[in-house]
Amino acid sequence: MIGATDHKDLMEKIPNKIKNQLGIVAEVNLLQENDKHYIEIVVTPYSVPISLRGRYFYRSGSVKQELTGAALNEFLLERIGKKWDSVTVPTVQVEDLKTDTFTFFKEKGIKSNRIDEDSRNETPLQVLENLKFVNKGLLNRAAVMLFHPDPERFVSGAYVKIGFFRTDSDLLFQDEIHGNLFEQVEKTMDFLLTKYTKALISYEGLTRIETYEYPKDALREALLNAIAHKDYTGPYPIQISVYTNKIMIWNYGRLPENWTVEDLFNKHSSQPCNPDIATAFFRSGYVESWGRGMDKMKNLCLEAKIPIPQFSCIGNDFWAVFRKDIYNKENLSKWGLNERQVDALIYFKSKGEITSAEYSEKYSISDRTARRDLSKLTEKELLKNEGDTNLSKYIFL
Repeated sequence: MIGATDHKDLMEKIPNKIKNQLGIVAEVNLLQENDKHYIEIVVTPYSVPISLRGRYFYRSGSVKQELTGAALNEFLLERIGKKWDSVTVPTVQVEDLKTDTFTFFKEKGIKSNRIDEDSRNETPLQVLENLKFVNKGLLNRAAVMLFHPDPERFVSGAYVKIGFFRTDSDLLFQDEIHGNLFEQVEKTMDFLLTKYTKALISYEGLTRIETYEYPKDALREALLNAIAHKDYTGPYPIQISVYTNKIMIWNYGRLPENWTVEDLFNKHSSQPCNPDIATAFFRSGYVESWGRGMDKMKNLCLEAKIPIPQFSCIGNDFWAVFRKDIYNKENLSKWGLNERQVDALIYFKSKGEITSAEYSEKYSISDRTARRDLSKLTEKELLKNEGDTNLSKYIFL
């Protein structure tokens, strides 16, 4: 240590320089060792990025990283108390919006008791003002996304793409759904229910009943979540991949900070990425406002006797996956299984898992035979193995 000969001057300059250039307050201490002075700077960890000469930095573990792109944009908006969908669009006027969509919105809201009957006579401007979508005479992005006939003129990737796949690499046909967000919801659901999935037709007396492969309201909830929570700074459409045994819904977006997918199934607050869009969906009767969407989808799937939907979020990839009930005699008879295997898949599916010990006991067979039967089910991707030997669990997909 050589010591700081100009320590008095530095003790005056360093605190001011840190405050002026970084906008933070650090503890600056003058210390002495072996008759030599040195300066200690103590910086308290900050939970927000720090600005230096117009660039923002944050620490991830032991690595310093710069905040850029969509993450920087979101951070700057939050500093002024705004979200992406509350930013105004100076080039759009009320006259540019679609009158039919306002009528649709009001009728649905009145029917669901989320809007007063008197609102039926409100002008488009009054509707937008009541929704708080007008700021100093300018419409915000939520108004454009929800009511403009072509929001893609202002936001790239603001549409839905659906494809039917035989395998991941074998696309059979596809469609794109454009228009405002209300139109996208209605048209996408129509495509999913009439073109991409089948319905079982039955009758009660003269009443025709359609039973869909997946609960209609659960699919709608997943679609609404994808639209309301999508990060529209990414120019990517919502993508729905339909297979013979599953539907996968993808949107560009991420969970609130410090949340996990497991948190979505517990009691939690509603924190939409686009609060104004979510508010309009609530007023129209599309969604709840209490963060109950995941529970709703789970319960609807249980009532329909299909697996509960699976959700994942890695980076900006958020997936919702619905699967058919493949564990029925008609389908399992095509897999080349023995009678024990078919019976076990149907018997244990409500539990969601089988152990080799349970399988062995139920069918009075040896552990070795039980593990062989279950291993074959794993090879055919009807079950997924977790654990080793007698402690193995075989999980339903």
